Amino acid sequence: MARSAAGESVLTRAMRILRSFTASSPTLTVSEIARRADLPVTTAHRLVTELVELGALDRAEDGRVRMGHQLWEVASRSSRAQDLRQVAMPFMEDLQAVVRQHTQVGILEGTDVLYLERLSARGDAVANVARIAGRLPIHATSAGLVLLAFSPRELQEEVLAQSLPRYTDQTVTDPAELRRVLAQVRQEGFVVARQMITLGATGLAAPIRNEHGEVVAALSIVIPAGDPNPRAHAPVLLATARGISRALGALLPSEETIRTRGPKPSR
Repeated sequence: MARSAAGESVLTRAMRILRSFTASSPTLTVSEIARRADLPVTTAHRLVTELVELGALDRAEDGRVRMGHQLWEVASRSSRAQDLRQVAMPFMEDLQAVVRQHTQVGILEGTDVLYLERLSARGDAVANVARIAGRLPIHATSAGLVLLAFSPRELQEEVLAQSLPRYTDQTVTDPAELRRVLAQVRQEGFVVARQMITLGATGLAAPIRNEHGEVVAALSIVIPAGDPNPRAHAPVLLATARGISRALGALLPSEETIRTRGPKPSR
């Protein structure tokens, strides 16, 4: 495989181009791609042209570039994320019918939460920054806190050692406080994250497990921060997460004690 002067393969540079696209930037100019992928414009133009010819990218009439349908088609054929999404969707629809708020499923990707699916509530629902195929930081979201709480100790220590950005005055950035929050998540089996990433919004999340009992995703809802008793949503959230887990092959107790009262939840 041909390599650049810096020793990078063509495939490595092509992947950097594909990763330039985000949920908030679904279309880009070649110059923007070059800057985001840290490539010379001429190199970016050549690789983009090849990716367009292969169907991995599409070029609009104005010259801007976006992900191609063929790339989505190939990825969907064997994606474990797609399998999880298909299993979770009926349960998410039932959950949303009960809570009438945003409902979503996310998985761990590095130190971010990658959202696979989101059902948006209408009307007076609270603002929700999560987007399908979008990422949010692991320490500042309810889904992220659940995934981090049940992740390997090495990843937890990696996150705790970082300088964590603060998004609101409620974001937990202190390592000792974050350890306490994660311990509480493991003890109670869910988390209430009050206005950690967006003012006015509270997230609740619970783990989804696979046939080996491993936490592979988090189911979350987003409710108004003014809800006087957010923990009252925990029973239906946990029941739905257990339903998805069972559909994935997890062996879970038929009944589980749900603590809707007790220590004050993390903010």
